[in-house]
Amino acid sequence: MNYGFIRVASASPEVIVGDCTANTTSLISLAHQAIQKNIQLIVFPELCITGYTCGDLFFQQTLQQSARINLERYASETKSLPLISIVGLPIAYNNALYNCAAVIFKGDILAIIPKTYIPNYSEFYERRHFSPAPQTTVCINLSDTYKQIPFGTHILITDTHNPAFCLACEICEDVWVPLPPSTQHALNGATIIANPSASNEIIGKASYRTMLIQSQSGRIAGAYIYADAGHGESTQDVVFAGHNIIAENGSILKQSQLFDKESFIYADIDVERLQQERRKITTYVQTEQAFSTKQPYTTITVTLPRIKQTDLARFIDPHPFVPSDIQKRTQRCQEVITLQAEGLAKRLRHTHAQHVLIGLSGGLDSTLALLVTCKAYDICNLPHANIHAVTMPCFGTTDRTYNNACALAKYTNVTLSEIPITKSVRQHFNDIGVDETVHDVTYENCQARERTQVLMDLANKYNGMVIGTGDLSELALGWATYNGDHMSMYGVNSSIPKTLVRYLVSWFADEATKSSQSDLAHTLHDILDTPVSPELLPPTDGSISQKTEDIVGPYELHDFFLYYVLRFGFTPTKIFFLAQQAFKDTYTKDIILKWLAIFYRRFFSQQFKRSCLPDGAKVGTVSLSPRGDWRMPSDASSAIWLAEIDTLIGNK
Repeated sequence: MNYGFIRVASASPEVIVGDCTANTTSLISLAHQAIQKNIQLIVFPELCITGYTCGDLFFQQTLQQSARINLERYASETKSLPLISIVGLPIAYNNALYNCAAVIFKGDILAIIPKTYIPNYSEFYERRHFSPAPQTTVCINLSDTYKQIPFGTHILITDTHNPAFCLACEICEDVWVPLPPSTQHALNGATIIANPSASNEIIGKASYRTMLIQSQSGRIAGAYIYADAGHGESTQDVVFAGHNIIAENGSILKQSQLFDKESFIYADIDVERLQQERRKITTYVQTEQAFSTKQPYTTITVTLPRIKQTDLARFIDPHPFVPSDIQKRTQRCQEVITLQAEGLAKRLRHTHAQHVLIGLSGGLDSTLALLVTCKAYDICNLPHANIHAVTMPCFGTTDRTYNNACALAKYTNVTLSEIPITKSVRQHFNDIGVDETVHDVTYENCQARERTQVLMDLANKYNGMVIGTGDLSELALGWATYNGDHMSMYGVNSSIPKTLVRYLVSWFADEATKSSQSDLAHTLHDILDTPVSPELLPPTDGSISQKTEDIVGPYELHDFFLYYVLRFGFTPTKIFFLAQQAFKDTYTKDIILKWLAIFYRRFFSQQFKRSCLPDGAKVGTVSLSPRGDWRMPSDASSAIWLAEIDTLIGNK
C-alpha cells in the first residue's frame, strides 16, 4: 500500500547548448538515478534536449531532427523503467515550431504538450522562434515508430492503481500569466502539475518564483513540480540557476539551492490528501462547474508500479498544530493570542461585562486563559483587577499548583480569591450518599461541578462572565466533566490543542523574560514543567498522583490523530502510517496503535459534550464547534473505524 503517495522529482542536468546527444545521455542517467530512489515521476527543464538558449539555431532542421531522434532514443533507453518522464524539446508541426514537453512512460511517448503563452518581452524573445499552442488537441506522427501521439494542452495522465493521481503539464511562462493553464487543468481533474521551465536568475526573482509556485499550488489545491534550467545554458545575456521546486497545496516540500551543478530534488506528494482537500472545499466544485473548459480533455492511463512505502521523502510534522518555523514563531504566537483576545474582547463589549471569573488551578489551560484574558482587558482598556482568579483547593490540590496559581495572579495584577471547596463537596457526598473513600468518577466529578457552581454564582454576584479554560484536545477526548469544567460563558481555548497551549505559554514565558518580568517567567516555566492533571485524586507524598497522559495517552499523539481525522478524514490505517513516520524515534508501533484505538473510542463516545459547547472563536484550521466545523450525531457508531484498527493490531 502506498497510502496515496507519489514520489516525484525535479532535475536540472548540466546541458551543452545544441548537443542533443550529450544532453539526452545526461537525462537517461538521471532517469536511472530516479528509479534507484523509487521515483515514479520526473520532470526535466524546458527544452532540455537542445538547451533553452539555442536562439536562431532552433530554426535549423538539423537541430530539430536531432532533438526528435534523441527524444525517441530517451524513450527507447528508458523502456525498462516504470517512470513517467517529462522532457523538453522543439517540435515542428505543419507550418509552425512549438516549444514542447514530451511525456514518456516505459518506452512510449504518451503525449506532446506545447507551450501556451510565448513571452516576447525584456530578455525573452521566444515568439521569434515558437508559436503558441493550438486550440485543439490533434494526433501527430513523429516517425514510423511513434505515430498518432496526442498533441495539445488539454491532456491528462492517470494511474490505474491510484485514482487520485492525475497529471497535467504547462511550460514556464504559462504559470506567470493571470490565468495559468494549470488552473483549467486542475478544474478538469489534474492533481499534479508539471512545469518544465527555463527561468533566468536576476536579483529577487528566486523568492518571487517560490511564492508564485507555492501560491499556485495552494490556489488549485494541487501539487506543483517546477524544473528549471541550470548549468550549461548560455550566459551570453542571462544566467540560469536551476531553481527546482516541489510544492503541495500551498506548502513547499522541497526546493533546490541556486546554482547546484546538477540539481536533483524529490519528495512524496500525497494526492489522496489533495483529493480530500478539494472535496472538503465545496466552492472548488462550484468553480469547476462555472469555469472548467468546454473543450474535452484527452485522458491517457498508465499503470505505475505499486511501491511499498516505508520511509517517506517528506517531513511529517509530529506537531501539526505548532509552528515548525522558528523564525515565524513570534509572529504566529502573536496571531493566535490576538485572535483569542479579540474574540473575548468583542464578547466583553457586547455584554458590557466589567468583570470575569476564571478558575485558576496552576495548570497550563487556566494559565493560558488568564494570560489571554489580560490581553483582552488591555484591548478594552479595562483594569486587570476586574479579572477574578479563583483558586478552589480540594482533595487533589498540591502545594506546587496552588502556589503557582497564587503567584500567577500576583504577577498579572488580577484579583485572587481562595475558596476551599472541601466542606461543600463532603456535604454533597453526604447528600447523595457517596462514600468518600471510593475514588471513582463520582468522587472526581463532584469536585469539578462544585468548582463550576462557585464560578457561575460568583459571575452572578459580580454581574460578570465565567471564562472557560478547556482546550481542543480535551474536547476531542471528552476529558471534561459534563456541566462542570465543560461549561462557561466563553471558552477562549476551545480551538487551541494541548500541544499549542504548551507552546503559547512557553512564548509568554520568553516574552516575560525579555521584558524583565523574571518572577512571572519563572512561574510560567514551573507551570510548564508540572505534569498535566485535573488534580481530583489525593496527592501521593505531596506530589500529583493523577497524571492525565497516563490515563488517556500522550497529547502529542492525540493532537496528531485529531489533525488528520478532522482536517483530511484519513483512515486509521493511513493515520497509523503517518504517525509511525512522525514519531519513529519516540513511540513504538504498539504504543501508537494503543492510543489510536483509545482516541477513536473516546472521540465517538464523547460527542454529546461537544454538541452543547459554549461559544469560543475558531483560531486554527481545526475546530470542534457544533455551530461551525464539526456536526456529528452524538450516537454515531465507531464500529468500522475500530474494526480497521483491530485489523492493524492483528497484522502488526
